[in-house]
Amino acid sequence: MIGILKKVFGDGNQRMINKHQKEVEQIEALADDFKQLTDEQLRGKTTELKARLEKGDSLRSVLPEAFATVREAATRVLGLTPYPVQILGAIALHEGNIAEMKTGEGKTLAATMPAYLNALSGEGVHIVTVNDYLASRDAEEMGKLFEFLGLTIGLNRNGLSKEEKRTQYAADITYGTNNEYGFDYLRDNMVMYPHERVQRPLNFAIIDEVDSILIDEARTPLIISGSARKSANLYLQANMFVSRLKHEEDYTYDVKTKSVQLTEEGINKAEKAFHIENLFDMVNALLFHHINQAMRANVSMHRDTDYVVQEGEVVIVDQFTGRLMKGRRYSDGLHQAIEAKEGLDIQNESMTLATITFQNYFRMYKKLSGMTGTAKTEEEEFRNIYNMHVVAIPTNRQITRLDQPDAVYKSIEGKFNAVVEEIALKHKSGQPVLVGTVAIETSEVISKLLKRKGVPHHVLNAKNHESEAEIIERAGERGAVTIATNMAGRGTDIKLGEGIYDLGGLVVIGTERHESRRIDNQLRGRSGRQGDPGETRFYLSMEDELMRRFGSDNMRNMMDRLGMDDESPIESKLVSRAVESAQKRVEGNNFDARKQILQYDDVLRQQRDVIYKQRNDVLSSDDLNEIVLRMIQSTIERSVEVHTASDIDEEWNLQSVADYVNGTLFEDGAISEKDLAGKEPDEMVELLMTEVKKRLQDKEEQMETEQMREFEKVILLRSVDQKWMDHIDAMDQLRQGIHLRAYGQTDPLREYQMEGFAMFEQMIASIEEDVSKYIMKAQIRSNLEREPVAEGQAVHPKQGENEKAKPKPVKNEMKIGRNDPCPCGSGKKYKQCCGQNSQTQ
Repeated sequence: MIGILKKVFGDGNQRMINKHQKEVEQIEALADDFKQLTDEQLRGKTTELKARLEKGDSLRSVLPEAFATVREAATRVLGLTPYPVQILGAIALHEGNIAEMKTGEGKTLAATMPAYLNALSGEGVHIVTVNDYLASRDAEEMGKLFEFLGLTIGLNRNGLSKEEKRTQYAADITYGTNNEYGFDYLRDNMVMYPHERVQRPLNFAIIDEVDSILIDEARTPLIISGSARKSANLYLQANMFVSRLKHEEDYTYDVKTKSVQLTEEGINKAEKAFHIENLFDMVNALLFHHINQAMRANVSMHRDTDYVVQEGEVVIVDQFTGRLMKGRRYSDGLHQAIEAKEGLDIQNESMTLATITFQNYFRMYKKLSGMTGTAKTEEEEFRNIYNMHVVAIPTNRQITRLDQPDAVYKSIEGKFNAVVEEIALKHKSGQPVLVGTVAIETSEVISKLLKRKGVPHHVLNAKNHESEAEIIERAGERGAVTIATNMAGRGTDIKLGEGIYDLGGLVVIGTERHESRRIDNQLRGRSGRQGDPGETRFYLSMEDELMRRFGSDNMRNMMDRLGMDDESPIESKLVSRAVESAQKRVEGNNFDARKQILQYDDVLRQQRDVIYKQRNDVLSSDDLNEIVLRMIQSTIERSVEVHTASDIDEEWNLQSVADYVNGTLFEDGAISEKDLAGKEPDEMVELLMTEVKKRLQDKEEQMETEQMREFEKVILLRSVDQKWMDHIDAMDQLRQGIHLRAYGQTDPLREYQMEGFAMFEQMIASIEEDVSKYIMKAQIRSNLEREPVAEGQAVHPKQGENEKAKPKPVKNEMKIGRNDPCPCGSGKKYKQCCGQNSQTQ
């Protein structure tokens, strides 16, 4: 059917390529003319094109000349002339799409053309990379080209002062990581003075490795957090209880969904152990939450796969990259539950001061584009969420790499033995081998087997990623064997050493299929760059997680019936297609999960937009008197409305109105019930507002106008920041429990939207009441200062060692009251059980 549709309507990607091809030919046609220009004349093109834009020409109309300028400048400065396919990719980027360009096709050079063109507007261009190394490398190498053409370059690194960051952002083109751009946005919306902001309005971004940033990291919000103290005892008690539970008898574990549930027997044991009548009673919600997290930590979180323990700390392993995510902590108490499980010092939970997802941050840019070697499999997500199309750019030279069918073994042991034999064979011939693993544990198992075989090799995983670029660059030399987690070395080319071309190029061996086809394709793409020869093969076993989760039982039974042993693999396109089908299902599930996360985050985004706008209005306004009066009036109106809701005047509670306004705005006895009697609600509001204005006038006469305006700003900022911080925390807690509403036949998302909106309205009312109270009742000090309500630190999803929130450890000492229920589950009091010989007081 798809084939018929393509014949009738044509291939959308090919139509786009054909459309851009004419512009590529137009740019190529200018090459000879531009070669004739002196360096000075070529540089002068920048001034000329800027002038044309100022006169009203569009970026599109100057594109051919701008791209031709960069093409010629790159030849002179870098010794690199963009291929026609790179110009095709550059046009796709300028149009706000994703250019899918295979590994080694020169994405970095392609990005210089749209970056230059869009920088001519003077509104700034951000080039986003996945790590600091690539940002620094590209800024240095491509910076020479931009500087030759008269543009300024910025490098937005972590650790720069605000002044230094402001300078980097003021440049025409700024390089930096996704984390740093996002954190700077959040920090800019926490400043006390407008001049402290570092970013300009978000104009145009080119995201390198766009699938990694907008898909793999889409579920990881950026968080500015402060420390919130909580007792470690409950984590320790829950862990001690859970560690004694038995699988199937006390809890069930679903390997497909990784969910752990208490059985009826487990629930009874919990109620007995913690001396409670009903575990599901709301008063026991905190305990139930801790037991659930302890079960997740003990059953579904595995050391050296999901996390590693380093220097007494639990460090998360990114499931997509295999890299350590230092400074990042599991939220909602799971991190502390793992610390309790591992017998480590338990760190305090953090309080979120500001947060945003990459999805919502990057959607704020006026124009967004990206490039990667693998995006076509996620095209629907890019189109639906970011309104970006994926344009698959043809390779400059035809791919000659040989992709072998998967070899499927009965057991993991059989698979690893086959992998090691194949590596040893290729190494002996001198052909370089890159081995891709999904987990750190796997890379270490293969390393041990290779040592026994006497095969020299490098292991590149999260535990030693410092020398990553150097190891990857040498991975194409004769006899090199490199074991790497699947995404390690991303952004760095593997160039073939001398004589390797004739040996058949780089061999890539995958030890397991990832749940995303895209990441498998990235691994394959390490071999066969720019028309080089190469070979790839994935080795699978029936015991691999993907195979276990998606129906390998039938295939395993078939292997048993055929009497196949561990040394005989199945090599069949049918098996490969079955695996790919399983991957498609996982990708669909993951897309749905990210989509749902975005739907929930959009509720907070709308609220964040309102608060940040209000905050910016406060910072930029010279006179907040009108805003303050509006807030006081709203506060009065709410009180009057509540107490005069009845249609019968005699039922109005005027004394309560008087008590409220005296307590909130005036002093005892300032307004009496008699003052309000006989008036309509709007007349009461008018009377009270007249009194408010009179008192504010008296207050203003006692000091300088400038001091009064600053006083208003201090009160407003303090109230908005404090309430917003508490609201983020409350919304997070609401979101954690909202899914239980599905059991009541209600849509959790709709409930979250409605309750979130109600909570937001309550927060606004609370801000207005706070401001009213402080403005009317607070004494004004002469030394007013704007101070942040909390000192926050950025918690980096990946590079957390640079600016890491440092919660203080709570020593892992079980402090249980002598009359508390014993955590061992006996049902006795602690003093009558495990605490009999204890000195616990």
